[in-house]
Amino acid sequence: MKYLDEFSDPHLAATLVTQIKAVTTRRWAIMEVCGGQTHSIIRHGIDQLLPDQIEMIHGPGCPVCVTPLEIIDKALEIASRPEVIFCSFGDMLRVPGSAKDLFRVKSEGGDVRVVYSPLDALGLARANPDRQVVFFGIGFETTAPANAMTVYEAKRLGIANFSLLVSHVLVPPAISAIMESPRCRVQAFLAAGHVCSVMGTGEYPSLCDRYAIPIVVTGFEPLDILEGIRRTVIQLESGRHELENAYPRAVRDDGNPAAKAMLADVFEITDRSWRGIGMIPGSGWRLAPAYREFDAERRFAVTGIHTEESALCRSGEVLQGLLKPHECAAFGTVCTPRNPLGATMVSSEGACAAYYLYRRLEVSHA
Repeated sequence: MKYLDEFSDPHLAATLVTQIKAVTTRRWAIMEVCGGQTHSIIRHGIDQLLPDQIEMIHGPGCPVCVTPLEIIDKALEIASRPEVIFCSFGDMLRVPGSAKDLFRVKSEGGDVRVVYSPLDALGLARANPDRQVVFFGIGFETTAPANAMTVYEAKRLGIANFSLLVSHVLVPPAISAIMESPRCRVQAFLAAGHVCSVMGTGEYPSLCDRYAIPIVVTGFEPLDILEGIRRTVIQLESGRHELENAYPRAVRDDGNPAAKAMLADVFEITDRSWRGIGMIPGSGWRLAPAYREFDAERRFAVTGIHTEESALCRSGEVLQGLLKPHECAAFGTVCTPRNPLGATMVSSEGACAAYYLYRRLEVSHA
């Protein structure tokens, strides 16, 4: 495996930037789907190295950010119950619900625990048979296989006091929703390499044809992103709209067949609401009927919780690429990482958090 330093070489980066400038003759708007790519772009100043004609638009690729408010409120309700051990990855604890977050529930006596794998939560269920253990299963196709495996193991081992609060979303339907929006300005996409490492690339050629857009599968290091942009611009300038895999060291066309088989067994496709965006048909997973007994929403009867977003938070527009974070009036004032209005400011992959970390001094003097 190559060292990551090889994908941050400044001389190679300068060469790629030169090549991009040489082929760019028109204005192009390119969306990177993944929040990890957004942070890399902003952290390394990649967007500032590109020619002025190229605009990078930040997409809805942060799994924490797109977890809908009503799911957060359901998590808060479940975590507050005395019989529950509520388990989550750490980046969900400070995501605001309607009135509080999981840290507040924990401070009020709720048994909220940070784990590093859903299998850790399953271990807690085995060690605490008198408690209900719930794991907060969020994310894109990347994190879903581990969550599916955990539910599969719970069923196989007969661990009845484990359940999963599911909020999994899928990238291809989100691309369709973005392209079909009347306000869409996106002309090409950098697809998330880690999602494609699981699911492969088979769903993307039809999107290229349907919307006449190039899609280039890209990694997360500076050279990965610049190479993805270079390939995208070449396609745009030549009038092509094809799928390209610029991340072959991690992505195969068929993805990970074993992971896909597990997903097909444990989950089924459903409509899913995205925070700040709304309902996208066929854009999520829920537990399949054979595993429905492990559905925390049903077990704790919280399916009826519905919420409304804050009128001050414009994260939905950020997630759709309609607004840069610093263009929101609340950015860095009313909304900060310590007091976030929305998940895009608190998540480690959120666009607002990236701008706050790496750009707030620049934008405050703009």
